[in-house]
Amino acid sequence: MTLPTFHPPVAPSPGTSRRQELKLLRADFGDGYSQVARDGINHMRKVYDVKWEVLTQGQAAAITAFLEARGGTEAFLYRLPFTPAELKFTCEEWNQTDAAAGLCSLTATFRQTFNLAD
Repeated sequence: MTLPTFHPPVAPSPGTSRRQELKLLRADFGDGYSQVARDGINHMRKVYDVKWEVLTQGQAAAITAFLEARGGTEAFLYRLPFTPAELKFTCEEWNQTDAAAGLCSLTATFRQTFNLAD
């Protein structure tokens, strides 16, 4: 199955934040001692809070329709403007804020995924 590629109608606004999400195994023992290990070979994933600050209702609807079609479970390819290559993401949450004059802003959380089949 070919993964869909996300092509938003406009580029995201400056200020997209990126964080690492680590999947770790931790065992806490007495006297404050703990043991930590990586959980799997892909234990570090990138998470981006992508935002579009000025969108028309139509542009927001196009972005939302793409994300809704994936349902939070289906992966898609996307290359953020400041990254060298496409990555595979899922998006489980997004938020639209309506402003004056028919404009709005939209923020979506893109979480890197390593699933083989979607």
